[in-house]
Amino acid sequence: MKKIFAVPTENGKLCAHFGHCEKFALVETEENKVISEKFVTPPDHQPGVYPPFLAGQGVSVIISGGMGQRAQQLFMQHNIEVCIGVNAAAPAELVEQYLKGQLQTGENLCDH
Repeated sequence: MKKIFAVPTENGKLCAHFGHCEKFALVETEENKVISEKFVTPPDHQPGVYPPFLAGQGVSVIISGGMGQRAQQLFMQHNIEVCIGVNAAAPAELVEQYLKGQLQTGENLCDH
C-alpha cells in the first residue's frame, strides 16, 4: 500500500517550526520502502491552510519538529497522523526511521 509522508523543510532538512517551512518534502512509500521524494512549495501560511493543502496531496502522515495544537487538531480532522518533537534530519531518512518503528518523537518544539 502506498503512503505519502509530509516533512516541513528548510534548506532540505526538517524545519523545527512547521508553519515557517520553505517547502514540504513529500516522501512516497510502498511496502515499507521509500520510492520517491519531491519538494512542493506550500501556499502562504494562514491558519488552517496547510491541512487541506497536504490532504489534497494525498498525505497520510506529517513528521514535524513542532506544531500548534489547532494545527494538530485540523490534521486529525483530515485523517492525517502527526508525529512531533522530531529532530532535524533529511526527510527520507526520517520516513525510513518511521517505517522501522525507530522515529524518535518528543516534546513539541513549537511554543504555541
